[in-house]
Amino acid sequence: MMPITMADTGKVLKIVKINGRDNVRQHLAELGFVPDADIKVVSDNGGNMIVQIKGGRVAIDKSMANRIMV
Repeated sequence: MMPITMADTGKVLKIVKINGRDNVRQHLAELGFVPDADIKVVSDNGGNMIVQIKGGRVAIDKSMANRIMV
């Protein structure tokens, strides 16, 4: 298990766990970041990422990306 910030660009991974407080986990869940969802890193710019999840693309900053464990 590792944070998505350590994943290679273009690789499809499965979300294992979301870390953080309840409100942070709820916000990420509303964006589609839930355990067992497939996620693909589209772009990584110094930890700030664009990921593809559930048919859409979402930009997340490094602090949020570090909470998503794959």
